[in-house]
Amino acid sequence: MIEHFQWMCVNFVQILIPNRNAYKMKKIILFSLVVFFAACKGDTTTADTAADTTAAPKVTTKAPAAKAPTATATAATRPATPAKPTAADLGDYKPKNEGWYVLLDEAFEESKKTGKPIMANFTGSDWCGWCKRLDKSVFHQPGFDKWADDNVVLLELDFPRRFRVPDVVAQQNRGLQQSFGVRGYPTVWLFDLDKDPEGKFNISALGKTGYTKTLDEFKNVMGGYISQRG
Repeated sequence: MIEHFQWMCVNFVQILIPNRNAYKMKKIILFSLVVFFAACKGDTTTADTAADTTAAPKVTTKAPAAKAPTATATAATRPATPAKPTAADLGDYKPKNEGWYVLLDEAFEESKKTGKPIMANFTGSDWCGWCKRLDKSVFHQPGFDKWADDNVVLLELDFPRRFRVPDVVAQQNRGLQQSFGVRGYPTVWLFDLDKDPEGKFNISALGKTGYTKTLDEFKNVMGGYISQRG
């Protein structure tokens, strides 16, 4: 097709330029036509090659790793080694909520005597808004004290920011925070406690909860954990 067109162009040029004096001009025009057609043919070949070698990118989607479920209760026994302060170390320090223990040793003795599990409230009493809401919605509600007296031993583990708790209490609270893996407040853990022959505490965690809107809801959650005790 292209060769036929070139032949037509050559004849056309010969008609337009018949005399020998125009030989050089004819030669220049013919050379230009050859270069032009060669360039066109080269462009077509290049475009085809590019089209053949260009492929759509392959997208590989990696399936997300399965997320391990977060357990709210476990029968596993976790060793805890918090400090063991005594009442003499407290000075004037008292719990924010009346009727709660602040020393693990005292809560343990009461739990051992009554056979009731310990319910520890990890709180930031002077700065944590949800902790204050939990106090109002559950711990300060009529009927909570009676339920607690019948079912649990109360332990307050406070992490305030505007005042200091005694150093021995702060050390005890941090030890229990690490043992239970507490990262937010409020967190309420229910657990059984025992001591090994060396006098170290062993914690058997029963379950946990956070902020709860009503006393009835709170009692239902904790009641479920209590019913699973061995």
